Amino acid sequence: MVESKKKAVVIGASSGIGEALAKALGRNGYEVGLAARRVELLRKLQKEIPSPSFIKRIDVGQPKEAMALLQELIRDLGGMDLIVLNSGINTRNVNLDWEGENETINVNVSGFAAMANVAVKHFLAQNSGHIVGISSIAALRGSATCPSYNASKAFVSNYLEGLRHRFSGKNIYVTDIRPGLVDTAMIRGQPGLFWVATAQGAAEQILQVIKKKKKVAYITARWRILAWLIKALPDWLYTLRYKRKI
Repeated sequence: MVESKKKAVVIGASSGIGEALAKALGRNGYEVGLAARRVELLRKLQKEIPSPSFIKRIDVGQPKEAMALLQELIRDLGGMDLIVLNSGINTRNVNLDWEGENETINVNVSGFAAMANVAVKHFLAQNSGHIVGISSIAALRGSATCPSYNASKAFVSNYLEGLRHRFSGKNIYVTDIRPGLVDTAMIRGQPGLFWVATAQGAAEQILQVIKKKKKVAYITARWRILAWLIKALPDWLYTLRYKRKI
């Protein structure tokens, strides 16, 4: 009997961590469903993946439509064993204009939950699966300069924890990935960056976390140290970092 290949869907595969992880999954024998808004980048990516892959234009900022399109992609792929929820934006909305706040919340919260909901229903029906959400170290505390982004990532981590408890004892796994700084368009040009990982390096570490089915992982691993410090800082000291930015 020929063993069927594992099938993975990557939401937000057109660039950054999603793109690098899609390539890594393909190299490791997964058939991959590629989803993002920028189809031209997905077509380019598809040529670099050695295993069979399928493309679907999905804008998670339109949650209802995105849910139907994800269901189509799963059918195109012939099933799904793993989903990586990587779509996310940071509008760097220092002035707190509602348009920017709403866009961040719509993509990072509503869009994320919509994609997770489709995955949950699929995995419950087949009684197996693995949901991987890309949160952030920003989820740990609020931000004076971009409160909606940090809050949205806190939602992601909290939602994933809830799903993990819900599926306790079942053959469905949930992993919360909390990257530090990764060399993507989201952070380029910002001052004072350190411990910046390449997207490829981050993807390779995430792949190992997926294989081990870990519950929570910081990428790279040394960000766990800083995470502990961030959570331990008293409010007055934590607030000092924003005094010159707003």
